Amino acid sequence: MIIRFLGTHNAESRNTRLASFLIDNILAVDAGSLASELSFSEQREIKAILLSHGHYDHIKGIPALVFNNQQQTVKVFATAQTLEILASHLIDGVIYPKFTEKNSFLEKPAIELNALEPFKLENIEGYRVLTVPVNHPIGGMGFEITDEEGRKIFYTGDTGPGLSSIWEHVSPHLLITDATFPNRLKNVAQDSGHLCPEMLAAELTEFRRVKGYIPQVVLVHLSPQLEGEIRKEVCDIASELMFSINIAREGDEFDI
Repeated sequence: MIIRFLGTHNAESRNTRLASFLIDNILAVDAGSLASELSFSEQREIKAILLSHGHYDHIKGIPALVFNNQQQTVKVFATAQTLEILASHLIDGVIYPKFTEKNSFLEKPAIELNALEPFKLENIEGYRVLTVPVNHPIGGMGFEITDEEGRKIFYTGDTGPGLSSIWEHVSPHLLITDATFPNRLKNVAQDSGHLCPEMLAAELTEFRRVKGYIPQVVLVHLSPQLEGEIRKEVCDIASELMFSINIAREGDEFDI
């Protein structure tokens, strides 16, 4: 299973992109930078898209990807709440066409919306996907994704603290999780449903208590203008917990 990170930040600039990654080049997870970081031929390889929630930085790339690939039907999987946000705010017939409908310039719908339910295992393009609620506004969800050879990742999406009840449901080889703020903004992180390194350390310690091991850890959704602080504090907690923690950058690939 090859994980390719397209966007690993929560703010967009010349050097930073919004949240999105690919699995084996065919399954996209979140879509903040999905179209802008891929060639047209790479976009055509995508068979399905998972959305963790409906905030703009996670769904931004959907309309552009669908617009570029109207000859095929793009399959999008998310909770009903997230699909409603997408349909009513981006592909709503005002900002972008209603790609879910056949119309004068579409011979068939260019996007297929598929609702996911919490804790219900789904087979999506050969991957087993378990949707798990996390602590984030507007129905944030995480995904455990398992390939045909049994390799697993768990992506928390945007999440705040309080993941203890989740750990019993997942057993990933790779954990991709939130690190949005430095410790001095702990209250902001908690109020907005995100993590800082201090909170992350507590969640990983609890994971080890519940599961008896620590998976490979990769952090995303960093605030670019605070990244120096976050990186230093992540280095400190990695030393304290005595295992390595990776911080993903745009273009990074992980093979598990």
